[in-house]
Amino acid sequence: MTRSPFRLLRAFLVTCLLAAGSGCATDEPDPLVVLGPWTGAEGAAFEETLKALDDGTGREYTYEGTRSLRETLLSQMEADDPPDVAILNSIGELTEYARRDKLRPLAGEAADRAYSPWAPPLIVNDLDREYWVPLKVDLKSLVWSRKRASDDAPTWCVGLGSDATSGWPGTDWIEDILLHQQGPDFYERWATGRVEWNDEAVKHAWTTWARLLGDRSRASVERSLTTSFEGGFDPGGNARRGLLDTPGFDCTHEHQSAFVRYLYGDDVQVQPAARFLDGQPEHDGVYEVAGDMAAVFSDDPGAQELVERLSSPEGRQRWRDKAGPAVRPLFPKTAGAAPTGSGDPVERRIHELLTEEARTLCFDASDVMPPILRDAFHRAVLEFFRNPADARLDRLLEQLEAVRDQMDEDYRGDDSFQPPDDICASQGG
Repeated sequence: MTRSPFRLLRAFLVTCLLAAGSGCATDEPDPLVVLGPWTGAEGAAFEETLKALDDGTGREYTYEGTRSLRETLLSQMEADDPPDVAILNSIGELTEYARRDKLRPLAGEAADRAYSPWAPPLIVNDLDREYWVPLKVDLKSLVWSRKRASDDAPTWCVGLGSDATSGWPGTDWIEDILLHQQGPDFYERWATGRVEWNDEAVKHAWTTWARLLGDRSRASVERSLTTSFEGGFDPGGNARRGLLDTPGFDCTHEHQSAFVRYLYGDDVQVQPAARFLDGQPEHDGVYEVAGDMAAVFSDDPGAQELVERLSSPEGRQRWRDKAGPAVRPLFPKTAGAAPTGSGDPVERRIHELLTEEARTLCFDASDVMPPILRDAFHRAVLEFFRNPADARLDRLLEQLEAVRDQMDEDYRGDDSFQPPDDICASQGG
């Protein structure tokens, strides 16, 4: 009698279950899991890149994209089930994970691609090593406007909403002003906890921001506090339209990172922010940057290989090829895959600023700070924006200094929350 193939399969599965899997395991390894911040079109492009990169490796790559990256990663680590690779934008968080032995040092060519200032070397257990590599970078210190808008008396678009991280567009303002007023050395010491928050130079950056924004009505302030940095939706409710196009925002200029180019068409221009920030001319060639860095959380050798492939010139070019014009990634100048032949003049201009004209790049200060201090900075910016009085500012800066002091007290002898010192890097040569 011939047995049904379905009965044979069922018998095989029962045997496997009874044997608790012994003798039934396949030779195929588990998929490598990558946790990252990109969703929507960005996430789809990165997922397609992973599919292209797994060719010939014998491994399958699975991508999990989330806007709640820190919360998701912490939950997975608490469950003792971290991803093989995670992509984070916070040096403060990465430093904490590395010094608590949650990360694996990079190996091979990936370690050579730990470009400054995105991936400074870190001393852990008395060894100086590289723990993450920038995959995608963003240029900050930019101002967006319509091509015909006058720069003589700009009115500023401000949208501070961003779910759990609301306030970061305001911290970007203060960081950028401080960088251009005081220069990279002072900025670096402040961002890494070696300058007090109530220092007069730091306070001056906050008051400069308030003065540049000018007088605002209560309705305007509330609108900025409750509106996303992405602006409103188009009439159909299907796509974001950018703050320059959002009804109710009577503004001509926007201080924002390079990534917002996906919100606008070809009728905008982008300029270095230095001329708008009441800074010193000698600091005009200094730019603030951000980045999305890949770190290895597992002992699987395939995770190291994946980061090496992603960070290679070939991997970056594949990513650009998979991404649409509005979400094409930018890379450090040493990483290849420049937007040659791109028909987008805004993208070409940003790439020129990042790779050719910038003399010094400094990493986003709040993303260098320990998460506790970074979050307090975000909240203080929201309070100051609502009421930029001098007395309020003094109180807020005292509170931030108290957070810094308390962290020094709580973690004395524990360097897990101490960021690396070198977060600015010369781009000469």
